[in-house]
Amino acid sequence: ISEDDGKETSEGMPGFVRLPSARQLTVQMMQNPQILAALQERLDGLVGSPSGYMESLPKVVKRRVNALKNLQVKCAHIEAKFYEEVHELERKYAALYQPLFDKRSDIVKAAYEPTEEECEWKADEEEELTEEMKEKAKVEEEKKDEEKEDPKGVPEFWLTVFKNVDLLSDMVQEHDEPILKQLQDVKVKFSDPGQPMSFSLEFNFEPNEFFTNTLLTKTYKMRSEPDENDPFSFDGPEIMGCTGCTIDWTKGKNITLKTIKKKQKHKGRGTVRTVTKTVPNDSFFNFFTPPDVPESGDMDEDTEAVLAADFEIGHFIRERIVPRAVLYFTGEAIEDDDDDYDEEGEEADDEVRP
Repeated sequence: ISEDDGKETSEGMPGFVRLPSARQLTVQMMQNPQILAALQERLDGLVGSPSGYMESLPKVVKRRVNALKNLQVKCAHIEAKFYEEVHELERKYAALYQPLFDKRSDIVKAAYEPTEEECEWKADEEEELTEEMKEKAKVEEEKKDEEKEDPKGVPEFWLTVFKNVDLLSDMVQEHDEPILKQLQDVKVKFSDPGQPMSFSLEFNFEPNEFFTNTLLTKTYKMRSEPDENDPFSFDGPEIMGCTGCTIDWTKGKNITLKTIKKKQKHKGRGTVRTVTKTVPNDSFFNFFTPPDVPESGDMDEDTEAVLAADFEIGHFIRERIVPRAVLYFTGEAIEDDDDDYDEEGEEADDEVRP
């Protein structure tokens, strides 16, 4: 029997008709509203439901599975203790890193001039230059140095870092840049022993015309314990909330606000007047005034989205930017980050957990 349309065969023999193919049957079914509705109802009923296998197990086996799940809950609590100890290790090693980060800051802000030995850097084989090329590059550098004033430290270090990272560059507006040029250092501080798990980001600025603060802070509160109502969802410490700080803006310099003028027409007289309003303005410095997390935890979708992005940024600054700032300045770390994703844009296996 042929699988083509239901007509006589090529021989014209009666009684033998072509049956529709599986593909044609599928197309016909998908065009039938009643079949589609029944299929959708069936799919809706399956969403979130366990497989029928568990339901089919004998009662005595189900009891044993419950025992296994109780063991899994205990594993989650042990995992939570593991992450608490990891946090203690982070605090310990942060103290070892800090002298190096302090020296980095001193070089950036021109408080320390590195020695010739400290400035030597062995290039990769691909980067090695011939003597002729080295001499030419040296002449070019000397020519540029003669044309420009002697720069101090590493100008615009942190601004360049932020602009090189997609996650942060989207936050940086043109009117933010003159202030971020004054940013001298970014530090991570971990909570003291015995205190609830948290970390703070410290942004140190040199005195400037925009605000009187020289230090802006952002603190993230964390939790490393399974949720009693959903212990199997535990996957390491999670950020539960964050608090910013008050920026003491100089009068007329607050770039997180902007003034707009609107025309209003009087309903009765028909006269038009111009009204001036102050409204929020996009700015990197909105980072220091995050929305509050209600004690109930209930938030609208917009607030949830803002906080989720905020937590991601805070975690990224802590885990990547501060430890490897010079590599984001040069762009080398950006290439490494790109390698963390495969060709299809999915994250590689070395997932970073908050």
